[in-house]
Amino acid sequence: MHRWALGIEYVGTAYCGWQRQGHCDSVQGQLEKALSTIAQETIDVHCAGRTDAGVHGLGQVVHFDTQSIRPHSAWVQGANTQLPRDIRVTWAHQVDEGFHARFSAQARQYRYVIYNRAQPSALLYGRTYWERHPLDAKAMNIAGQALLGEQDFSSFRAAQCQAQHGQRNIQLLCVSRREDFVHIDIKANAFVHHMVRNIAGTLMQIGRGDKPISWAGELLALKDRTQAYATAPAEGLYFVKAFYPESFSLPQLAVNEVLW
Repeated sequence: MHRWALGIEYVGTAYCGWQRQGHCDSVQGQLEKALSTIAQETIDVHCAGRTDAGVHGLGQVVHFDTQSIRPHSAWVQGANTQLPRDIRVTWAHQVDEGFHARFSAQARQYRYVIYNRAQPSALLYGRTYWERHPLDAKAMNIAGQALLGEQDFSSFRAAQCQAQHGQRNIQLLCVSRREDFVHIDIKANAFVHHMVRNIAGTLMQIGRGDKPISWAGELLALKDRTQAYATAPAEGLYFVKAFYPESFSLPQLAVNEVLW
């Protein structure tokens, strides 16, 4: 058996999420179908982090095992000829059996993209979240620092979250503005369900001036999801990258070069 790791990029608008499901079209389902065609055998892929319906992937990582011997180009260019235009393989790298896309990842990073101007953009529809009210990115960034470190994020987990607990470690939380775009970048060892979108909704309340900077930390301490703001829509969220030990020699993604 040969194990390959792939970099995957996708627009999640047309899919019911990453995970293969029998009743709807998924990113995993499309990718497995394409790779199975190339390999001429059934391929099952494992990803670094599953994304919900409408969420996009910039640097998703998967791995799969195959008995087929194919050149590097078959898993990239060949697979792309079989995939719909909103899903692409960006790189392929053969790895040893010790690599696992999910369990070998040391951290994951997401970016929530807000298009912040008075009128929405037709070109960015479905790719960013539009917010008409001016946002104070500096206030949002200050508020977000209260969420750093290993803490209980029960106030920011979805009611249907199946994780055993809300304990997670946020290693980076940065809110920045680039002209009309406000970015919320969050890196953590792992995430509970809807954690990034719930944090984004809370920080936008602070950015609008509807809540004080201290509110994010206060919500965290409450450990009560019912006290936090609504979940931010899926279209602004991107799975940016997964972080692995250097020993695997996987390609590294320069985020700001390829995303607003």
